[in-house]
Amino acid sequence: MTDWEHLSLPDADVRIARGFLARDAGEACFTALRGSVDWRRDRVRVFGRSHPLPRLHQWYGDPGTDYRWSGLCMRPQRWTDVLARVRDQVGAATGCRFNSVLVNLYRDGDDGMGWHADNEPEFGAEPVIASVSLGAERDFTLRRRDRRGRTEVLPLPHGSLLIMAGPTQRHWQHALPKRRRVREPRINLTFRYCTPSAARAGAS
Repeated sequence: MTDWEHLSLPDADVRIARGFLARDAGEACFTALRGSVDWRRDRVRVFGRSHPLPRLHQWYGDPGTDYRWSGLCMRPQRWTDVLARVRDQVGAATGCRFNSVLVNLYRDGDDGMGWHADNEPEFGAEPVIASVSLGAERDFTLRRRDRRGRTEVLPLPHGSLLIMAGPTQRHWQHALPKRRRVREPRINLTFRYCTPSAARAGAS
């Protein structure tokens, strides 16, 4: 049984299982992914200007789970055995189905991710975002979109599973700030359910 710790946040469902993956299993997963993923480094447009992403990434999923954000169109790579195995473990722990995953590599503390919400329409009104952390521990921060209240800081250790569900993406933003003291890499697996492109076309 998964040992969940729930965060007391208004208008949100955020919880973490710190020991979701055993250390040896997590290290084996980290090593396999770092050496096998065809890492991309893309540029995105922010306020009309092009910027390189401060991390490497790749998108995996079922056929038709194209993902568009900030001017990028990511077509899914086929599931690897490692990613499919972790996907099934996360699904069993959460009772949710996931058909896609964004894999991020933060090479050290100079890499990060700015404030945003995972609120793209292909993820639905109340998506379940399941995030597995491997490698270096990094701070994960949350703030209300209306900027009321203080910023929450949650360290994400190796092998942990973070869930954001319910109305979280409507009311909260999250980020992974840069931390110059961190010199080791981190891989993050963010599992989602993405409405297949054929279903999206039929609804339009």
